[in-house]
Amino acid sequence: MNYSVIKEYDIANGPGCRTTLFVSGCRNHCEGCFQPETWNFSYGKPYDSSTQQYLLDSLEPDYVAGLTLLGGDPFEEENQEALASLLEQVRERYGTKKDIWAYTGYVWDQDLVPGGRRYTDVTDRMLACIDVLVDGPFVLAKKNIMLHFRGSSNQRVLDMPRSLACGEAVWKEQYR
Repeated sequence: MNYSVIKEYDIANGPGCRTTLFVSGCRNHCEGCFQPETWNFSYGKPYDSSTQQYLLDSLEPDYVAGLTLLGGDPFEEENQEALASLLEQVRERYGTKKDIWAYTGYVWDQDLVPGGRRYTDVTDRMLACIDVLVDGPFVLAKKNIMLHFRGSSNQRVLDMPRSLACGEAVWKEQYR
């Protein structure tokens, strides 16, 4: 897996001050994407154990609220294995003290479930670690800059623990 950039002190991709990992590789190719360079799976730098350690350490300060994954797309098959390991290590090291957000152009209850387009043997491991999933492709015709933490009105901000518990999409209420 490759990644394009790691941003510390990010305040745009989830609440509070965050560490954000922009992964490389996306097959959605949404019109109006703000980072089309990340569509290429070879773009950026290789993700390795030192990158993972850097991310884990960057979450240490109390003022860092959590980790956000976006890209590219974290749920491309090529990215899931490395990210599942990262998310599990974040949970092991920080428990629920740090929240985890992820953005995907795929739809959780269609594409990331058994039989879905991007479901793999590690998808459930990733989803079990994520607090908030912003799902759905960016749709330029539905762009709305007034929305919190999403770019277009078709995208959902899902409370993943509650969604997984009941088996249907549950919105994170403050972002509805």
